Amino acid sequence: MIEVLKSKLHCVKVTEANLNYMGSITIDEDLMDAANLIAGEKVQIVNNNNGERIETYVIRGERGSGCICLNGAAARKCQVGDIVIIISYAMMDFEEAKAFKPSVVFPEDNKIVR
Repeated sequence: MIEVLKSKLHCVKVTEANLNYMGSITIDEDLMDAANLIAGEKVQIVNNNNGERIETYVIRGERGSGCICLNGAAARKCQVGDIVIIISYAMMDFEEAKAFKPSVVFPEDNKIVR
């Protein structure tokens, strides 16, 4: 078994940082669907503005809102307006991984371009 890229939201903008919420990252449900992410899934967040890398879990945000909100302690690692990459990984058999195609999404202004 190896760990491979499963999903990636590339260069989305942080819209909110809520220190007083109990952990996680809130993501617009449209963005979640496009990137094949589910509520509760573990993700890595890479902040392009300051180099921070954190791990947390996804919670569903309002569909169509463009919401990317770092909650709890994660709110200390990002500021509103920062550009982040949200990544999830999956464990799979080596042979399966060779053929696997991750969901990589390049939103514009935190919206899915159709």
